[in-house]
Amino acid sequence: MDNLDAEDCVGIDLGITNYIYTSNGDSVDWLDLSDEYERLRREQRSLSRKEHGSNNWEKQRQEVAKVKRRIKRKVEDFQHKLTTWLVKMYDAVFVEDLNVVGMLQQRGNARNKQDAAWRGFIEMLEYKGDLYGTHVVQVNPAGTTKECAECGVETEKPLWVREHSCPSCGFEVDRDANASYNVLSRGLQELGLGQAEVTPVETATAVETDGGRSSSVPASHVIETGSLGA
Repeated sequence: MDNLDAEDCVGIDLGITNYIYTSNGDSVDWLDLSDEYERLRREQRSLSRKEHGSNNWEKQRQEVAKVKRRIKRKVEDFQHKLTTWLVKMYDAVFVEDLNVVGMLQQRGNARNKQDAAWRGFIEMLEYKGDLYGTHVVQVNPAGTTKECAECGVETEKPLWVREHSCPSCGFEVDRDANASYNVLSRGLQELGLGQAEVTPVETATAVETDGGRSSSVPASHVIETGSLGA
């Protein structure tokens, strides 16, 4: 790993309010598929009113399948462009090693769709990493949200708490940003590169302002341009 520069690496938090949040202060929104899912619900309701096995039922079943394929293609196109940008932009990309199967089996888990989408994203990211010669490393996800990226002290946070505020060292930053710093640090350690050169405190300033490196990107922009930039 002698030819790998820590500054050309990025940690990614797979979030709830954002699809991803990077340790460089970039965030990408979830893909808006509300219209497609509403149409799917309409087509499924129509299917339920048809006599099972009839010609009309079969035609409507095909309509349902068509909408599902359209949703799948949109998601895959979004993931394709986002992962391609990441592996072209960075020499190493670090993500959490998510036990998605375990997550999906948990009762009452409201994040089932997110978990499934994350797994597809990670699998495509690994494929693109092999294609473009970029290191894609999955790190231990335990405590990435709780652990302070500045001092390491863990603080419990319910999902509705969106800010990290460390009671030990006073470090304050967006919850997802804090997690992405921890993912970056663990990824660098995994590759034997030590800690990131840019400290969380320096990065936090950029995240909390309108300028600097911080940016929030709509998923539609990624689809249209294939990047997070202008």
